[in-house]
Parts: sequence; C-alpha cells; structure tokens
Amino acid sequence: MRLGLGSYSFRWSIGHKGLNPPTPMRPIELIDIAVQHDLSVVQYADNMPLDNLSTVELDQLFHKAEQSGVDIELGVQSFNAAQVVQYISISQRLNAKILRVALDGPDAEKPLDVLAAEFRALLPHLEAANVRLAIENHFNYPAPRMVQLLELIDNPMIGVCLDVANSICAGEWPMETVNTLADYTINLHLKDYVIEPDPYGAGFVIHGCPLGQGRSDCSAILDRLPKTDMSVIMEHWLPRSENMEDARANEHVWLAQSLDYARKSLGL
Repeated sequence: MRLGLGSYSFRWSIGHKGLNPPTPMRPIELIDIAVQHDLSVVQYADNMPLDNLSTVELDQLFHKAEQSGVDIELGVQSFNAAQVVQYISISQRLNAKILRVALDGPDAEKPLDVLAAEFRALLPHLEAANVRLAIENHFNYPAPRMVQLLELIDNPMIGVCLDVANSICAGEWPMETVNTLADYTINLHLKDYVIEPDPYGAGFVIHGCPLGQGRSDCSAILDRLPKTDMSVIMEHWLPRSENMEDARANEHVWLAQSLDYARKSLGL
C-alpha cells in the first residue's frame, strides 16, 4: 500500500461552501506538501477540480508530479457520464490510474440496472486510457447496494473507493462497511472520528480527529483489505472554526499527526 494525500485534507485551505481563504491553495501546492511528507500519491477530489485548468497548467502539474516522484489520482462528485469521460481524458494526460466517483443526489437514486448500464458504457474509455474507476461509498449509499451495483457491472476496471467512516451516515458501523466492500476495494480513504455526548445530554455529535485518536480500528481495516499496491489516501473531518486561520493551520497539524500514526503504528 502507498500512502497518499487527498485534497479533502485541506478543505478549509482550498475553500469550502463559501468559506474561502484570501489565497486558496492551488493544485500544484499539494504536490509540494506530498513531497514534504514523503508521500507518493496525491488525489485531487471534487473540492479541487482540475477541469478548469488549461492544458498548459495540466502539463505543468504533470511535470511537477513526475519530477517529484508523485502519482496523481482524480475524483469527481456525482455521476455524470460526460464529466467522467472528460476526467478520463484528463487522467490520461496526467497519467492518473485511479478516477474516484462519489455517488450523490439523483444519480444515487437511479435503479441499479440503469446505473450499472451507464457505468458499463464507460468501459471502452477506461480500458483505452488504462484508468480504473473507483466508486466511493458516499454518505447515503449503503454498502450492500454498492455490492449489487458492482456485481451488475462485473468488470475489474470498476471497483470501490472505500471510505472507512462515510457510511456511518447510512446507518453502518465502519467495520460493517469494510467487511462488505473490502473484496471490491481498489482505493482507500483513511480517516478517524470521535463520538461525543452533547454537553446538555441532548444526543451526541460525530466529528473528525487525527488518525489514531478516535474510534477507527485502522489495523483491523488494513488487515481486512487485499494486499495490493492500492493507495491509502489520508483525509480528515477537521471541523470548521470561528477562526478559520486556525482551522487552516490545524489541517497541516492533523496531517502530520495522522501520518506519524500511520507510519509508526500501522507500518504504512
């Protein structure tokens, strides 16, 4: 497995839902951060879209990554076949071998046979570009339904981007999700979380924390997954802050702490 950096590790530094810094982090800066932490992969998700870059900028990003020994992966939000074809082309330009898709909204509600047929129609594009499509278990897409979808697609070019905590929102505990999707997994999003009671006793809240400081059983997760060279993309759910400059600084702190745990305690 290869440790990598996901753009959602820097949602506040990039800008998220209108909370934009004066100078948003640029795609090429993620390469520098990956090199600083001796990481071999950067995954650009939908919070840092690359389809708005010029061909010159894409080529600059590719050469920067190549010279730095960093592999690029891409990601989009929601399934739009035309957008996926566009991103397959961008993947080919950047020599990216993984394109992650997060099912969300109307696309997640389509009948399984319809959705599977739409994915299968992309196979010639994926095979020509040598790009594998990794479908992420997003917040409201249950793992058993994902398995049904993948079995209908039935092609090794399309697998799972396993996020170890997302499916709590779908009523699944992380190891339930991991055990259901492990055999289909080609890409991993690793993060940690805590569950804290409301101070007034009115329920509880789930929020992120650095890896190794919460409830994710990272060793059990890794033990359950196939032993391949898939990338392990570091993400986290750092909460927003009243002082967003503090939040942006803490993104670097959380990444460093998570990587320290991943290397020393998980052997990644």
